Amino acid sequence: MPTFAAVDIGSNSCRLKIASVQDHKLVTLHEDREVVRLGESVFQTGVISPEAMALTIRALRRFHKAVQLHVVDKIRVVATSAMRDARNAAAFTEWTKSATGWTVEVISGLEEGRLIHLGVATLEPGGQGKCLLIDLGGGSCEVTLSDRGRVKEMVSLPLGAVRLQQEFLLTDPPAKTDVARLQQYIDRELTRAEKQLGHPKVSLVIATSGTAAALAEASLAVSDKLPTKKAVPKDFVVVKPDEAHTPQVRALAEKLVTMTNAEREAVPGIGPKRSEIIIGGAFVYASLLERFGLAGFRYSPLGLRDGMLEQMLGETDLRAEVHEKMETERWAGVLEVSERYGVNQKKSEPILQHALELFDGLKKVHELPDEYRLWLQTAAMLQEVGKFMNHQGHHRHTQYIIANSEIFGFSPEQRLIVSAIARYLGKSRPEPADRVMRQIPIEEHVHVTRAIVLLRLAVALNQDRASAVVGLKISVYPKRVVLDIVPGRGGAELEVWALKKEASYFREVLRRELFVDVE
Repeated sequence: MPTFAAVDIGSNSCRLKIASVQDHKLVTLHEDREVVRLGESVFQTGVISPEAMALTIRALRRFHKAVQLHVVDKIRVVATSAMRDARNAAAFTEWTKSATGWTVEVISGLEEGRLIHLGVATLEPGGQGKCLLIDLGGGSCEVTLSDRGRVKEMVSLPLGAVRLQQEFLLTDPPAKTDVARLQQYIDRELTRAEKQLGHPKVSLVIATSGTAAALAEASLAVSDKLPTKKAVPKDFVVVKPDEAHTPQVRALAEKLVTMTNAEREAVPGIGPKRSEIIIGGAFVYASLLERFGLAGFRYSPLGLRDGMLEQMLGETDLRAEVHEKMETERWAGVLEVSERYGVNQKKSEPILQHALELFDGLKKVHELPDEYRLWLQTAAMLQEVGKFMNHQGHHRHTQYIIANSEIFGFSPEQRLIVSAIARYLGKSRPEPADRVMRQIPIEEHVHVTRAIVLLRLAVALNQDRASAVVGLKISVYPKRVVLDIVPGRGGAELEVWALKKEASYFREVLRRELFVDVE
């Protein structure tokens, strides 16, 4: 059975998780974590310090040995907030590549939130219902409203614990003026979140990451300002002991801000590493819970790495439960982008359906991996988004928009593949030296080119949009492919003409003759 590894290079810590597939589910084989504070210098100077780089590379080398020991079939390495902000992020990714051979993928805050949600919604008890997810890391805080395992709304805020410590809390204990500025900054960012999320009515709040774990344990230990159980709202769902109620979190935040680092370090659940950055995180949680009228949160040990592993499982095992969840989420993201750029979905639908018919009917000819069915489907739906910018040269604009838009469920590399498939629908043909093709891994060039041929045929089958959609019958022979066209209302002359124009390129790429007949 395949074995996967996920590496999460965060602003505060670096994590590894390795799991194997058994009965269409993941079984954890190995976990590792190292506090590296990659974002500490970034939030002060805008660059990753050499010391933080060296410490992180040392951890990654250790992770690399574990990955080799477990004979991992597929690995994904992502970096988050600190790498998004660092001016010298490219230097770090090159060092990582040299030291481990791994390519680091810097993901957006929304993609980070989506992956965390995927892991929690799939694995956490209660994650399938209506709930709010909070992940406060070193550099950012992702807040996600989830309903029946699907993302309804999401916002990424620059409220990470390391970031806040470096920007506002300069003395130990912090000065009152610095704490006041911190609270104002948190309030400003939460106002932005409130505009997007509103006031969600949920009975379950799931919090992930180390800050949430520390607050859940520490809030029980600091008892002199904590409310009795009677003060806890009745509508809060108690499922596990790893939880904290809003009055407790606020009382804890107010107490921690008066302590020295040594005193905070002694609080159960916080410890020496977390004590340096816990104040900012505590104030964010207290303010967020109060602002949204939430009763408290339940801590979950799940995180970004779990979502990464679930995505790898879903992409590899079509029978896994998470596969359908991912496909639904991805297509919702595609439709959202098409609506944002004014795509007429009714006009794109026939092209999409013909593209899928061609993919399924010509499998023996194109030999594309299964995931290309979705890439082709996506390119068919979005192949005219470039007209939002300009009708002239819209294929170039289409490529740019798809490659640079946030599409839920699609990695940057996957968006590049989809954008390339949608790019070459005019007179131009893909060449390895093209800027677009140079951005795609060389091993994908043949696949992309074959998918382009299929989409060009699907577009050719939809020339006369004023008449009914033409039908299609596909016959595959050893040296030729025959497309039998069933004319719609108004005939199929334009479609036949357009398909015959594609015959030479079809032969060049797929090594078979293309014949077009009309029934």
